[in-house]
Amino acid sequence: MAGGTPDHAALAMSVGIALGIGLRGKRCRVFSSDLRIRVEEADLATYPDVTVVCGELERSANDKNAAVNPIVLVEVLFESTEAWGRGEKAAHYRRIPTLREYLLVAQDEPRLELYRRADARHWEFHEARSGESLQLTSVGMTLEVDEIYRNPLQ
Repeated sequence: MAGGTPDHAALAMSVGIALGIGLRGKRCRVFSSDLRIRVEEADLATYPDVTVVCGELERSANDKNAAVNPIVLVEVLFESTEAWGRGEKAAHYRRIPTLREYLLVAQDEPRLELYRRADARHWEFHEARSGESLQLTSVGMTLEVDEIYRNPLQ
């Protein structure tokens, strides 16, 4: 989300850096919020805070600048947009056939919430707080909560 808070920007970048380091050497690429994701089935275009695409980037037939094959999507939650990120937006994301994991990053406390596709119709919930880690099985890496929330300026 352009024009967000400093905490939002820092958390999105922190997750992006961790993903970039963890995916080094794999056929996956991490994208910033500048990459538009198109949910074809819902006729929705959106800009997740961080996107991971593995293999070849597939573009929408309706919008050559929009990707349609994310494997991981990340949203940093705002108080004003949290309901949308957890509700309707998440429901749209779940309609993306390639999506395997949807990560929500809290701004108010060190907390990561992960929704992982179990099968075509079911998603599992995983949560990690300070001192814990979260496994991203779709890309074979682990996120350390304290590393995501580490602030070198304090």
